[in-house]
Amino acid sequence: MTEESRHGAAVIPEAKQRQVAELAEKLGRMRSAVLSDYRGLSVARLEELRASLRAAGVDYLVLKNTLARRAGKQAGLTEFNTQLVGPTAIAISYEDISAPARVLIDYARANRRTDMVRGGIAEGQVLSPGEVRQLADLPSREVLIAQLLGVLEAPISQLAGLLDAPGRDLVGLLDAQEQALGGSAGSAAA
Repeated sequence: MTEESRHGAAVIPEAKQRQVAELAEKLGRMRSAVLSDYRGLSVARLEELRASLRAAGVDYLVLKNTLARRAGKQAGLTEFNTQLVGPTAIAISYEDISAPARVLIDYARANRRTDMVRGGIAEGQVLSPGEVRQLADLPSREVLIAQLLGVLEAPISQLAGLLDAPGRDLVGLLDAQEQALGGSAGSAAA
């Protein structure tokens, strides 16, 4: 009998210790995670959801709450322990902060599972289900970058147009003058 088991602390088998360490490592490097309830999903629906999340670059793991609490403690994220109730799965993103929220909320809406999302964590902040919905409504990183580039490009395009305008106007004026001279010279010759 080990020292830990004599004093009432649970001894965790090596395989579970590895699971806790792996989850703690994922939680430590994530940008965001969303906790969900997967009850009532058939295996086919669960695989469909996993495929959607995978396509968005999101890991989806079914958790044992006790192991998730231990992994959260190792990663310094004990704040979301209150959301670890009942059958729980976690969608983890390492790049796009809104990807897990967007995919899970879209899936929940499409399948009328409004209670599916329990909450989440983004950049170290615990999120309620309502805040996860708000996060899901944010555009993706690529869309935000495209919008920013559009905003930055507009003044440059305007400047180019302003700098080009005098030359265009001069060419137009010379064409009009030529037409006027050509038109009057043509009528004088006739």
